[in-house]
Amino acid sequence: MSDHIVRATAGNGQIRAFAACTKELVEQARIAHNTSPVITAALGRLLTAGAMMGLTLKSEEDLLTLQIRGSGPAKGLTVTADGAANVKGYALVPDVILPPNAAGKLDVSGALGIGILNVIKDMGLKDPYVGQVELKTGEIAEDLTYYFAVSEQVPSAVGLGVLMNRDNTVRQAGGFIVQLMPYADEHLIDALEEKISGMPSVTTLLDEGRTPEGLIEYLLGDFEPEILQTYPTQFFCNCDKMRVEKALIAVGAKELDGMIAAGEPIEVKCHFCGKAYTFSIDELREIRTKAKK
Repeated sequence: MSDHIVRATAGNGQIRAFAACTKELVEQARIAHNTSPVITAALGRLLTAGAMMGLTLKSEEDLLTLQIRGSGPAKGLTVTADGAANVKGYALVPDVILPPNAAGKLDVSGALGIGILNVIKDMGLKDPYVGQVELKTGEIAEDLTYYFAVSEQVPSAVGLGVLMNRDNTVRQAGGFIVQLMPYADEHLIDALEEKISGMPSVTTLLDEGRTPEGLIEYLLGDFEPEILQTYPTQFFCNCDKMRVEKALIAVGAKELDGMIAAGEPIEVKCHFCGKAYTFSIDELREIRTKAKK
């Protein structure tokens, strides 16, 4: 089966969990942004987390944004997901090259550095919910675990991974989020912590052929897991020329006058998917007229 996410419960309702395979969507993001291996890994982890967290929103139209801003050469990442597990995102600096870390792995932490993680939930209310925590490790999964504990007061374990081929295409990508309900039994908590602390990496399990269902069975097999629902997930951007036109109107008449005076068509690229939109001088004049209103 292609990219998908499963939602599960276990331990007689004391545990809720999500597990995902996101190889295809992370590869699509890599192609769209021409990301280096370490940025593919960083953005892929955040895209995977965003897709799973989007499914916790109340409506498919609600939006979740994960934003990292750090001191490292990558500068930051932004990912947006909706309640139907459609996800998109970009890196501020997509071509960062770093040597492997001490463990011989892609140095995502070194690419991001120290900084902050913002979690923004737009659920159609007057103001969106905004949670913010410091980046504790820059490894993303650990930082999201910290966010859940501090901002949402939900004990959680987050695992995320992206494995690259030698030709820098995506070999495996996926992850899990396991959360404890407030009434969880201490013995169950201890057993779950022991299981998770001793597990191999997400990409190791995926590379062994495990599906999201297989990840749930590996993680929660001792706690009688039940798969509640399966969701397709995809890299999807809803940009179009009309949306880009609105953005050009917003830059103001003075900026548009400068574009028109240059006498050349302009090309505007969507941050999230890299798609390019070209506007002729005549189109720019029409947009300039609208900007006056």
